[in-house]
Amino acid sequence: MYDIIIVGGGPAGLTAAVYGLRAGKTVLIIEKNGFGGQIAFSPKVENIPGFATISGAEFAEKFVDQAMNLGADVELENVTTVEKTAEGFAVSTEEGSCFNGRTVILAVGVKHRTLGLPGEEELIGNGISFCAVCDGAFYTGQQVAMIGGGNSALQEALLLSEVCEKVTIVQNLAFLTGEKKLTDALAQKKNVEILYSTLVAGYNTREGNLVSIDLRNDLTGAISRLQVDGVFLAVGLQPENDAFASLAKLNDWGYFDSDEGCTTQTQGLFVAGDCRSKHIRQVVTASADGAIAAMAACRFLDR
Repeated sequence: MYDIIIVGGGPAGLTAAVYGLRAGKTVLIIEKNGFGGQIAFSPKVENIPGFATISGAEFAEKFVDQAMNLGADVELENVTTVEKTAEGFAVSTEEGSCFNGRTVILAVGVKHRTLGLPGEEELIGNGISFCAVCDGAFYTGQQVAMIGGGNSALQEALLLSEVCEKVTIVQNLAFLTGEKKLTDALAQKKNVEILYSTLVAGYNTREGNLVSIDLRNDLTGAISRLQVDGVFLAVGLQPENDAFASLAKLNDWGYFDSDEGCTTQTQGLFVAGDCRSKHIRQVVTASADGAIAAMAACRFLDR
């Protein structure tokens, strides 16, 4: 029986672990993919206090080491259900394990949003990617499209511009929404083109391989075709909270409907990070949630 079980190993979950362990509690972190969350895929991060610049992977590694050195137990499994018990909670995984905890913190993060176009799912990992750090090298000397105009898309586009022959940014708005520093850096790249007010209308393949995408101008309705070897999607994120809706209310967009206190209607169950309803989703706000949720869990345990 653990004092605190944390579902999710991103900044929120890892911060919660650090605070729980420093309060003398036993902590288990269960992560389904890889520790660090979305930040682990960022090639360069410049908005974390204390670090002028650091790669997301390095930051995540430091975070995990800190939690484990304090005594956190970790499991790489996919949590499917959390059930209330007389002693606390039973946390079950897809792999068949069941862990018991007196409190639970859900820090399950979000997943990459897709465009929902025909054939898209089949192309993920075979022409469609989400991470330039992971897959950019596969497209060295080739032509790629980056779909999206926010910070994540612009950071990925900058990284791809270093290895690809050409990078075309496809933005559905008439302007980019990323930081000025990133837009200025892209303006200096001769192999980067930006298409504004443009939507992806479809994927075209030959023998199962992506060869081009159809584009639609949102202002004129004109359809054009862009030859590409790969597509990188950075069109937002979406929560995966439905499995826990009976214990923690969801808002209309599927996020946990919790305030800054990170509490839920279920005693002993807390939520933290990007999976929670909030206005700003950044590493620092996720970590803040983790600290708040852990301290709330500790108060619950100590009362």
